[in-house]
Amino acid sequence: MKILFIGFGNVAKEMARIFTERKLYPALDISPEVIGIFTKRHGGLENSSGICLDTVLTELRQNDRLTADERELSPLTPLEAAEKLDYDVLVELSSLSISGKGEPAVSHIRAALKRGKSVASANKGPVGFHYRELRDLAEENGALYLFESAVMDGAPVFNFCRRCMKGATITGFSGILNGTTNFILSHMEKGGSLEEGIKLAQEAGIAEADPSMDIDGWDPAAKTAALANVLMDSDITPLDVAREGIRSVTPEMAQEAVKRGMRLKLICRGSREGNTVRASVEVEEVSREDIFCLVSHYGSALRIESDLMNPNTIVQECPDLLDTAYGVIEDLITIRDHLDTHSRLPLK
Repeated sequence: MKILFIGFGNVAKEMARIFTERKLYPALDISPEVIGIFTKRHGGLENSSGICLDTVLTELRQNDRLTADERELSPLTPLEAAEKLDYDVLVELSSLSISGKGEPAVSHIRAALKRGKSVASANKGPVGFHYRELRDLAEENGALYLFESAVMDGAPVFNFCRRCMKGATITGFSGILNGTTNFILSHMEKGGSLEEGIKLAQEAGIAEADPSMDIDGWDPAAKTAALANVLMDSDITPLDVAREGIRSVTPEMAQEAVKRGMRLKLICRGSREGNTVRASVEVEEVSREDIFCLVSHYGSALRIESDLMNPNTIVQECPDLLDTAYGVIEDLITIRDHLDTHSRLPLK
């Protein structure tokens, strides 16, 4: 299975490490061939015979570059690579863009799907802004568009609903879906400030240098839109989500809630009202009797409601890059099996 990477940040590098150290994971039965790596910062590499991931990881770690020989760099843009190179699966791992409404990732994914190439992605933007279009495009061209790591760092949210809730209608969901803000709120319960919480989260590697996407609620809004679109067949965008961040929360507010037996949490919600799906991201006081109250630091949780089951809750304890990378790899395994099945179908 030939893979094209667009975006080669921390998640992609962790995937590459797993592939190069596969002996550490004896049950992991996948050996993809990477034929292209394209980045915004370092340019792109392409090699139809396969790229040595170990060499790329060493160059990035030691010299902050993809290759020691600049003549090996590709003249193609990431979009041109998606449009022209010979690959089986696009792994799209570029950053979330709210102002660009999911671009340029949407264009990369669209280009692959139009060619009948399947896509595995951790980018929540395309799912939040253009899910119906991309889903339909995949179906029309016999491809798969999978994104298990887009919402809960690889926890099996979409797989759970797709495989274990057949015939059920999702009527609503709620959850803690942003580890950075949950970490900061937990820190504020101890009297720490917002700024201190941000710095600690950055030092722990769970917050970006610019944490505004988390602090102002855009990251959880994109995840909420993605869940509403996929699980509830909505057609909203992150811009339609009633959004509140945590900038207005003070340590005193967090500590007062604890004194009342409550905890402040940034809660994502989706609910059906007739033919409309309402979605929100808001700071709420959560009772200690609620399982969400137990989610501390940078953990996450999602409660799924349906017409045929009582609520199911998925809880993830302190996910890191390994979780996110595995979510994308699990999608790749699903795509690999899909490709194998279709290659064995008799010609009509």
